[in-house]
Amino acid sequence: MDPILVFGITTALLFNFLNGLHDAANSISTIVATRVLTPLQAVCLAAFFNLIGPLFFTTAIAKTIGKGIIAPGWLTLDVIIIGILVASFWIYATAHIGIPISSTHAMVGGLIGTAVAYGGITAVILPTAGLVLEVFVCGAAGACIGALFLAGVARRKQEPDIRHYLRLGAFFGFVFSVPFFIIIHVLPISGLLSIILFIMISPSLGFAGAFLLGCLVIRTCRNKDQNKMNRIFNKIQIVSASFYSIGHGSNDAQHAMGIITAMLITAGVLSDFSVPLWVILISSAAISLGTLTGGWKIVQTMAKRITHLRPYQGFCAETGGGLVLLFVTIFGVPVSSTHAITGCIMGVGATQGSAAVQWSVIQKIVTAWIITIPLTAGCAYLVFSGLQYIWPAI
Repeated sequence: MDPILVFGITTALLFNFLNGLHDAANSISTIVATRVLTPLQAVCLAAFFNLIGPLFFTTAIAKTIGKGIIAPGWLTLDVIIIGILVASFWIYATAHIGIPISSTHAMVGGLIGTAVAYGGITAVILPTAGLVLEVFVCGAAGACIGALFLAGVARRKQEPDIRHYLRLGAFFGFVFSVPFFIIIHVLPISGLLSIILFIMISPSLGFAGAFLLGCLVIRTCRNKDQNKMNRIFNKIQIVSASFYSIGHGSNDAQHAMGIITAMLITAGVLSDFSVPLWVILISSAAISLGTLTGGWKIVQTMAKRITHLRPYQGFCAETGGGLVLLFVTIFGVPVSSTHAITGCIMGVGATQGSAAVQWSVIQKIVTAWIITIPLTAGCAYLVFSGLQYIWPAI
């Protein structure tokens, strides 16, 4: 096998390892925060289910990563390797200082930056104007329905500030309408457009789902013995944490699968985009090994600095996050598991009132989310352009 190809595969596995290290907080922060398991027990549990997760689902996300973002003719080994190295550096740096960012978006930004440096903006597969218009129309329809619905609720409750409910209803109407139209096959969203849209949609879905589930649990268990309820949720939280870890592994482990498969096609080893079993296994193993090491500073941020979690809230957050990841994995949308679980933690925290959530911490996290793709794209562009200047053969 070509040494450059071997190096490229190693680089992709390194990315998945750092992904697992960084995103270990997603899988274990809630169960550590509620003290159901020790950090070591939690990370071993997450590593196991991260390993088996990709074996239960399709490889649709791998195809999106490998052939839905960069035009195949421009996705060379050099473009892939440099893009992944830049993304890996950003993941490691943010893990070191304890900022939870999206490994998915770091990788997407890295690939876009190197591809544009190599082949110009046409190397990126951009959505058509017609599809963007369809998204706008469907989202606007959902926003109008959501705004009218919550405005009606506000009137019945005689709330003084209906405009607040109008804005909130419009936002969540948009957030829920886009996935709905994807499910009924009205919006054929894929590639870069889906990634950009779900930067907002996945944490919002997590927030709303975990909030509603938390309210349901509170209403159902409000007259129960609290100590007994804590013991029950301590046990079932292990199940919900496992469920979330399966979703995390099935979504995030496919990043390296898509990259490695694209490399194999570029090198002529494969003739079509079909992910080999050995690629699935080594990608899953790499992310699981990374999870075993654990990004403990990020665990502290996710587990303790956003809100104080109780066992039932940990259960609701993990279940909500797992459902979001299950949905996007089925439809082949590579999203940030960090975004999903952060939204869920915010949602269950909000069941105790707005003051229960540390919004200043959330602001810093969201800022890191917003800058990840443009920052990694810009850095990758500069690195690739610099290397081209030094070694024109690249």
